[in-house]
Amino acid sequence: MSLAAIFSRVAGIVITIFVIATINFVLVRAAPGDPAAVIAGQSGATDEKFLAQVRAEYGLDQPYVVQLGAYLGKVATLDLGYSYRLRRPVKDLIAERLGPTLLLTLSAFLISLLGGVVFGALAGVRHGKISDLAISLLALILYATPVFWFGLMLVLLFSIKLEWLPAFGYVDMRAGSFGPFAYALDVLKHLCLPALTLGAIYMAMYARLMRASVIEVAAEDYIKTARAKGLTEGAILRGHMLRNASLPVITFAGLQVGAMIGGAVVVETVFSWPGLGRLIFDAVTSRDYPVLLGLFLVMSILVIAVNLLTDLIHRLVDPRLAVR
Repeated sequence: MSLAAIFSRVAGIVITIFVIATINFVLVRAAPGDPAAVIAGQSGATDEKFLAQVRAEYGLDQPYVVQLGAYLGKVATLDLGYSYRLRRPVKDLIAERLGPTLLLTLSAFLISLLGGVVFGALAGVRHGKISDLAISLLALILYATPVFWFGLMLVLLFSIKLEWLPAFGYVDMRAGSFGPFAYALDVLKHLCLPALTLGAIYMAMYARLMRASVIEVAAEDYIKTARAKGLTEGAILRGHMLRNASLPVITFAGLQVGAMIGGAVVVETVFSWPGLGRLIFDAVTSRDYPVLLGLFLVMSILVIAVNLLTDLIHRLVDPRLAVR
């Protein structure tokens, strides 16, 4: 990729971030409710004089355009503002919760992508056989199952019935006395159920897409040529079919990251996972605009970063894209 192309990509990303920040600001401020009234209600005073003081303190009495300009100026300096309710920098609040959310989302993404590719490829190769029908039926059931219900069923089975895994939380309350390895192992045990819950529905989608892609690729002329050359089915599958059939799955997975981050909010609530989900819920109920705007902006940047990573993976899987 040339220097001009890199500069153009970076400039496009910066412009995209500011456009997203502007849209977020407009949508959040268009929502019903007055944060000054919420803050005043928490303080036990609701008279107009106190409301005017609150609006002046947080700049809510300024014209709409002035507030938007001030917010974009802060974004340009990486300042996400202060929480109305918690009186703390928004970037500190997000930094505390971002790690668990990224751990959950990345784990679920890997589970869904690897599981979807493996099961989808198996179903596509054995098209029309019992294993294909079984995988397709299981994928359809997982896709149609509500995320919260599936998570609760996993809790009932693995936590209450079998007592294999913890049901809720991020780590055991006694974690302070654990060593590094035991601490990591305890976090992993707490991660299993929420990651599987979040990844299951996407694994079903990727499996169905991979199956269709493998069936389509199997009919291509270069696959027939490879068989005519005497290559084994395993070599054809690894060297030709999987590489080409996985491209649509990778593209779709990159586009679904935003939905997966949004789905993490529900899963975090079900499993009491200390991520961004609870922070979003509290910010919505208290009309905490800076926290909401900061969360939406960070999530948007994560989606942009994953799309860039998807482009890179595309170039690694299909070297023909590297020359474009």
